[in-house]
Amino acid sequence: MPDHLLLNQKKFFLDEIQHYSFRESIPIDGYEAKTLEFCKNWLQGVQEFAIQTSGSTGTPKWLELSRDRMEASAKRTLRLFDLQPEDRVLVCLNTEYIAGMMMLVRGFVGQLHMTIVEPSGNPLVRVDTAAEFDFVALVPLQLQTILEQTPEKVGLLNRMKAILLGGAPVSKQLEAAVQALEVPVFQSYGMTETVSHVAVRRLNGAERTDYYTAPAEVTLGQDERGCLTIMADVTGGEVLVTNDRVEMIDAHSFKWLGRADNTINSGGVKVQLEKVESALEDALHQLGMSRRCFAAALPDESLGERLIAVLEGSPLADEEEQNLKGMLSEQLGKYEIPKQFGYLPRLPETATGKIDRRGGMALL
Repeated sequence: MPDHLLLNQKKFFLDEIQHYSFRESIPIDGYEAKTLEFCKNWLQGVQEFAIQTSGSTGTPKWLELSRDRMEASAKRTLRLFDLQPEDRVLVCLNTEYIAGMMMLVRGFVGQLHMTIVEPSGNPLVRVDTAAEFDFVALVPLQLQTILEQTPEKVGLLNRMKAILLGGAPVSKQLEAAVQALEVPVFQSYGMTETVSHVAVRRLNGAERTDYYTAPAEVTLGQDERGCLTIMADVTGGEVLVTNDRVEMIDAHSFKWLGRADNTINSGGVKVQLEKVESALEDALHQLGMSRRCFAAALPDESLGERLIAVLEGSPLADEEEQNLKGMLSEQLGKYEIPKQFGYLPRLPETATGKIDRRGGMALL
């Protein structure tokens, strides 16, 4: 088992972390202190861990996760990506939230060499230029930034066993870009309540799919709303009812359609906001516009709810808006095309980097 980890290019030995007795010559900032505090608790055998949900789909809340559930999740990831003792992982997601925290747990459970850096848009610029890794978990924007700003790092990526993306939707632009990568790239499905991912879908290569697959020991189902239900060791053996509308492919696979609370009723027609956003991203990409966006609804006397789209950046010209609507009409039905466009200089984000629809509408 590795006897140390690297945190922001500082070497910390596991025995000093366990006893929280650091050499005085090593200054520690706030992020490092919180990361080391979790590591200390894990190494000391703490059985319950408090963690806050991201708040991307509701009010953030605190959950208590048991050590055995976290270990079960970690072992599943290690098996899925064939991570072996002494493999090297880059931890570059916020360790106060489930995605980053579980990278630490995987490192300890799998006896992996961990290089930890404070989250940033391009985490590879914060590590030694000669560093090599076998696995990394990223948010989509991080991978997009790496590919755009440091294309010379593609070789480093391609030598990895896998890249896991999560925390936000993968844009059409990024999905197209990863087709050029040799490393298997996966999109994850999961949440704090499932202790990170319970299903993944391959984004590139011959095994690319448009649906998520969970391992056999995870029991999937649907409720009366068509929302996914999950039962596994990571849910404590209880059935977890999600707010995610899905189309079941088989007992262990599903297509994600969107959040039940993101379904609006416009003119008596149900519209799924995520479907509109996907088509909008695709159309913007085809028109050569790289913009973040989201769909939302406003009250409307005749329609009940009026669909709008909010784009990041300066307003489009009238002709550009009409071209955009024309392209959307090729993919969407009449009531799925936004009735108007709104603009914000920068879309607000949650603490974990997801677009904050409610915050955006409040600003608008």
